[in-house]
Amino acid sequence: MYTQPDCQPCKATKRTLDKLGAEYTLIDVTEEPDAIDAIRALGYQQTPVVVVGDEHWSGHRPEQLRWAANATNP
Repeated sequence: MYTQPDCQPCKATKRTLDKLGAEYTLIDVTEEPDAIDAIRALGYQQTPVVVVGDEHWSGHRPEQLRWAANATNP
């Protein structure tokens, strides 16, 4: 998950993933020089951006997060 400090949708997404017991990696776009380019290449301008395999989306999307939790924890 691409994130940044003080991003409320990022915090909500992280809380949801934690509640679902999903495994994930946080990439802070303010600390990783190539992270901004990576999310822009996917077509996004804001965080959070969640990437699961070939699927990706931006924003706090609980239904997609439930799917992601099931995909990462079969």
